[in-house]
Amino acid sequence: MRLLLSLGLLLPLLFLSGSVQVSGGHNITEILAEHPEFSTFNHYLTATHLAGEINRRKTITVLAVSNAGMAPLLAKHLNVYALKNALSLHVLVDYFGAQKLHQLNGGTAASSSLFQATGAAPGTTGFVNITNHRAGRVSFAADSAPANFVKSIKEISYDLAIIQISSALSSPEAEAPTPAPAQVNLTTLMAKKGCKTFADLLVATGDAENTFESNVGGGLTVFCPIDQTMKAFMPKFKNLTADGKLSVLLYHGIPVYNSIQMLKSSNGVVNTLATDGTAKNYNFTVQNDGEVVTLKTPVMLAKITGTLIDEDPLAVYTIDAVLEPRELFKPEKAKVPAPAPAPTAKAEAPTKSRKRHHASPPAPTGPEEAPADNQKAANDESAAGGRARAGPWVAAAAAATALAVAAVVVA
Repeated sequence: MRLLLSLGLLLPLLFLSGSVQVSGGHNITEILAEHPEFSTFNHYLTATHLAGEINRRKTITVLAVSNAGMAPLLAKHLNVYALKNALSLHVLVDYFGAQKLHQLNGGTAASSSLFQATGAAPGTTGFVNITNHRAGRVSFAADSAPANFVKSIKEISYDLAIIQISSALSSPEAEAPTPAPAQVNLTTLMAKKGCKTFADLLVATGDAENTFESNVGGGLTVFCPIDQTMKAFMPKFKNLTADGKLSVLLYHGIPVYNSIQMLKSSNGVVNTLATDGTAKNYNFTVQNDGEVVTLKTPVMLAKITGTLIDEDPLAVYTIDAVLEPRELFKPEKAKVPAPAPAPTAKAEAPTKSRKRHHASPPAPTGPEEAPADNQKAANDESAAGGRARAGPWVAAAAAATALAVAAVVVA
């Protein structure tokens, strides 16, 4: 029995530990940093914000290119946005470890890349064709000369594969001139799109506006409560300290760019602009169910209801509730159902009393019999109240019963 109980407690823990391991946790920048021959490729993954997107995805294959292999691509002097598209071709949204590459069904496969996932790739130009040739050679091709598989750098089965290819992939569509996103005044945008109350608070509260604006260049995602819900929250907001007000506002920003597709395809805990690395984490959890994305704090749940802008490096979404961190707010107590007439533990005592009472000799005749529908209550009251009168009889009956049971057991 103890073994079964121990297993019952242990299995959920094993399941949870396995879930944590499977859920990701890879860091492409740290992995490639251990291989100096890919330092240029690694640098541009960070500069174009692709590194963050790779880290947020659970299933991914990165086609890494050596420093020498990157030279022809860099010689084209692409701006950072076109370079991002070109490097996006080197990130496949599927798992292709070395073993899988050499065992392709039919010898070929076509995999979608992050360039295809952006929606900017016309037709099938965002797909990479993989071919397993004779003698074990594997090649990758977009719209130009193919590159060959060189070696596996890092593999986490079914989740992450980082492999080296002989040269950078090339595509005219990916390398086409890409204009920089127009400069956006964040608070003006929010004020015009239904988030004026939140925008006004950013301007009026400490250095909230400056913190948001200074993070746009490096990537920023903002969750903006609509005016109706923000106004309803104002009594709570006014009761906070100055630091508390600032923290609540910063809690609505993530210091990385997240497209709506990225939010729909990933779950997990995220840091916010309010996160300071202390015991006060100011984190919340992104959850998705199909097309619905929710933001969950230990206090409440909010849903993304619209998009104000979604252009790397900035994304702003409207939400239907103000995000409340547990560092400042307590969960509302769930409504407790009306208590039962009598708790189970207490109900047992009268039951036992009734049995002892009925087992004893008849008690002296009492008052007139209670009506039938109240008989149970009367019996309970009689059993509880008559203990003093029938005490000796009850004790005798109990002793007799115990002796009878013992006799049966012995027999």
